[in-house]
Amino acid sequence: MPIRRIPEGGVYDPNPVLDAIINKLKLKNDAALSRVLEVAPPVISKIRHNTLPIGATILLRMHEVSDFSIRELRTLMVRFDAPGDSGGLLT
Repeated sequence: MPIRRIPEGGVYDPNPVLDAIINKLKLKNDAALSRVLEVAPPVISKIRHNTLPIGATILLRMHEVSDFSIRELRTLMVRFDAPGDSGGLLT
């Protein structure tokens, strides 16, 4: 089975998936999300700041609590920037 990679031109960005779950479940903030996902708040912070990737276990937990399909969650993790767009980063 091939390992799935980020599509050409895509950038891994965990924030949209976290925000989508917060919105769908009508949660107040990342602390509430950490309680629902049954992980420590620093885990959500590390994911949001892109220092910890979304692993299989937390991806399955996101699926269980949100009813988003795994495919939908994985799609939300990829951002496609326009050519020449630095994604809001100063370079």
